[in-house]
Amino acid sequence: MCLLFKISTLVMRLNERLSETEQVLEKALQDKQRELTSQPPEVTPTVTTAPPTVIIAVPSTIPTSTAEIITGTSATATAPGSSTTMTIEQLIKTMEELKLQVSELKQVKEKLAKVEQSYDKSKMNVAEKTREVKALEKKVRALEKDLSLHKPLAKIRGILWNNIIQSLSDVWRSIQTIYEYIDLIRVAQVEIQKTRALLGQMPEQANRLIHFLNTKTSEELEALDIRDRTDTILDIKRVLTIRTLMQNLDRRCQDMQIEIDSFADKFIVLQQKGLPSPLGDNNRLMNHKDYVHKLNTYAINQANASSSTSGETALPSSQSLYDCPENIFYIEHEVKHLFTIPPNFFRYTETNETLRKLQRHKISGPEWW
Repeated sequence: MCLLFKISTLVMRLNERLSETEQVLEKALQDKQRELTSQPPEVTPTVTTAPPTVIIAVPSTIPTSTAEIITGTSATATAPGSSTTMTIEQLIKTMEELKLQVSELKQVKEKLAKVEQSYDKSKMNVAEKTREVKALEKKVRALEKDLSLHKPLAKIRGILWNNIIQSLSDVWRSIQTIYEYIDLIRVAQVEIQKTRALLGQMPEQANRLIHFLNTKTSEELEALDIRDRTDTILDIKRVLTIRTLMQNLDRRCQDMQIEIDSFADKFIVLQQKGLPSPLGDNNRLMNHKDYVHKLNTYAINQANASSSTSGETALPSSQSLYDCPENIFYIEHEVKHLFTIPPNFFRYTETNETLRKLQRHKISGPEWW
């Protein structure tokens, strides 16, 4: 661009100087013609001699200003006191040289136009090549994404998560049963601990008292202010009944805990593989609708995270293709086998019944003993 600007500037200056030189030469030519017409023709003798002429040296370079052109012309053509004047042939020669320079200037202009045209074409070619490169880069990125199988894997994940949600919906009643087991066991354990602390050594004492009452006569019992042997033994046996209820309740809770532990062992592994927890903020089981919404949101977020991963893309191997959805395959398979035997509410009802019996039974205070 800098070279083109310099050439165009030089051409403009040459045009200006040529126009100024033409004007000065035309003026000098007109002056010369007026002088020739104003002087009478000379009468010469028979011997004809050539008029004296003075060859004026035309500068090889164009004058730099109009003042130099005027000064040079006046000094050579119309210098005062000079006996020689510029001839028509010399002016014609000078005009021919100027025309030659004009033709050379036109050639320079044509070359400049060709250079500018080729430069514009080169700029257009560069822009076109840049657009082609960008289009190819975009196509390469799309092909790399296709080679990495993001779309097929995303579809596979979507299908697997739909299967997981359906399988969890099928066993949701059993999951609710397990968490109701947990709530009941929590209440039962509190009651068991409370009853165990209340009984203390009473069961052993009760057995000894029953043996004592059954080995004494009525007169001996009356002396001890015991009027009814049977009623007294029944009161004592309440301790044994409470102990039996407490033991039955503890045993039933242990049976329920076995089912809870079996479920928890499998479900913890599923959570480690990526299955969201079914518990809410209050550490209580969510309802089915909210949990399904949570699973759908999690699946969408996982698909977006996997599609936005950056880095160099390489052709995936069979192992990498399996490793990507491996955890989801595992969850999809194991959710169907969470329960070998689905839990029911028979155990729950029996345990709750025993708990209520235990809560209804009362024993005499420590002072009675």
